[in-house]
Parts: sequence; structure tokens; C-alpha cells
Amino acid sequence: MSIEQLMWVEKYRPKRLDDVVNQREIVEGIKRILSSPAGMPNMLFAGPAGVGKTTVALCIAREVLGEYWRDYTLELNASDERGINMVREKVKMFTRYTSIGSIPFKIVILDEADEMTPEAQTALRRIMEDSANTSRFILICNYISQIIEPIQSRCVIFRFKSLARDDVVNHLANICKLEGIRYEDKALEMIYEFTSGDLRHAINILQAAASHGTVNDASVRSALGISYKARVGEVIRLALEGNFSDARLKMLELTRVHGLSERDFIKFAGEEIMKDASNNKDAGAKSELLRILAEYDYRLVVGAHPDIQLAALLAELARVGKISKMGSSR
Repeated sequence: MSIEQLMWVEKYRPKRLDDVVNQREIVEGIKRILSSPAGMPNMLFAGPAGVGKTTVALCIAREVLGEYWRDYTLELNASDERGINMVREKVKMFTRYTSIGSIPFKIVILDEADEMTPEAQTALRRIMEDSANTSRFILICNYISQIIEPIQSRCVIFRFKSLARDDVVNHLANICKLEGIRYEDKALEMIYEFTSGDLRHAINILQAAASHGTVNDASVRSALGISYKARVGEVIRLALEGNFSDARLKMLELTRVHGLSERDFIKFAGEEIMKDASNNKDAGAKSELLRILAEYDYRLVVGAHPDIQLAALLAELARVGKISKMGSSR
């Protein structure tokens, strides 16, 4: 059985632009561009995770390259190989030769391009210029501010937005119907609340909940209990309670055993801190937590040692949590 059959997020990934969930303005703009495929420019997709950026890029490849799209499309994840060697060895080699027959050009899809080092981005810009006759690039990122200006200026930029509640819930309900799974509307809404418009994450949770036979309140809570986001939330709560040792051990388990990336840890930690801060009346503690999070996010971006930085982050949170407790006890 193929991975597409096992994983719902791949099984139900749209194959055509018309099937993409929401993002209507972006889809219409891209369809106008593709009315003349040979004139397709380089593109830069920016926006939060799980809203369809990679899906749209793959739909474009299918639309432009037809049945040969797999042969003439290079899909890379820049977070796996951030450096200049990836650009020189893989991207440059792929774009070196012209396509044949009716294929207008090759397509390079570079996911998480904001994870690339500045040096690698500079090398990529030169390749984009040199291969203008043979290739088109679709760069995908969460934070457009991390993409150097020379690359931004060579792309048409599309800004994706988080998906609305109705779009996500209706899509999840449709998957349940196609899979013959019974579901409760409130359970699907609970999934949306937890994932905040991240459709990929929502589908993964739905599949985990469906393994119980019915998607209801109990099965969703069980699925959420084993999710990375929930586990990161537990780590942050332990740190804020001053339990640094246990928080660090659980953090290392997530990153080393389960393979959670450091940037995803920071992302989920930020969501947990914001949720906790919304219930915290201490404005000073709230601003300090956000400052700490931003500082360690930046340190990871510039290449500092991940384990050391995440441990230091937890130590800072434990310090702030201790001070906040002392203040509230007076």
C-alpha cells in the first residue's frame, strides 16, 4: 500500500487548482498567469503552515508539465539542507540542461526556503538568473522577511492566509464521508480550534481520531493528547512552573526521539505561551515571555546550537515563571 493510501493528508491532497481549499484570490491569479504557461514567472508563496502553499505549487507543476510533471519537477525541502552545497549540487545540476519536446521548462519547488542561509540564497539568486531559459522556481516560506530582497524582486509574491473555520470543518467532514467514518460536528470544530487553520495538521489529527472508529469528543481528545503540540504545551507548562529538569528531558525526547524540529518546537511553544499569557493578568510577565521567545527564535535562525538554545529557553521561562509566582503570592 502506497503512502498516499496510508496518509490522508496525501490521499486527499488536491490535484487541480480548482480543488484547493479556499485561497480563491490566489488560485484565480495563478490561473490567469497559467493561461499562457510559457510566460510563467518565478513565484514566491508566503504564509502560515498547512494552508495550501505546497499543494498549489504541485498543482501548477501538473498543469504546466502534464503527464511528465514528475520527471521535470525538482521538489526540495530547504530545512533539511540549508547550505550552499544543496544549491550548487542539486538545484544547479537539475537546471543545467534544457527540457525536450513540448515541455516549456523545468520547475524547482523549494519548500521552507526561509530556512536557507543567506549565502545559499545568494547562490540561488544567481542560478535563477542563469537558468531563466530552462527553469522556473516556486519558493515556499512561512516568513517572507527571511528571504533576501534580490530573490523577492525576481518573483511574483502570493501571500496565503489561514483557512476559515467553515472551510476546514467542511473539508474534514467530506473526508469522513469518503472514508465512511461517523463523526460529530463539534468534534471537527474542536480539531479546528486546536489547529488554528492549519489544514495539514487538522487532517492528521482527524485520521488519528478516526482510528477509534468514530470521530467524537473522546476520540479527538485522545488524538490531541498524543500530538506534538500538546506535548510541547506540557514542556512549556513544566518550565513555567519552575520544573526545568523535567521540561528539558521531555524537550529532548521530542526533538531527538520523535524528530520534532527545533523551529516547530519554537512555533508550538509560542502558541502555548500566547494561550497562557491570555489568561495571565501580569502584563509584565506576558511581554517578557514574548521577548524571550523572539530572542531564541532568532538565535535558531542564525544557526546557534539547537539543544543548547532550547534548554536556555526553558531555563529563561522557568526564571520568569518563578518571578511571576513570587509576585502573585505577595
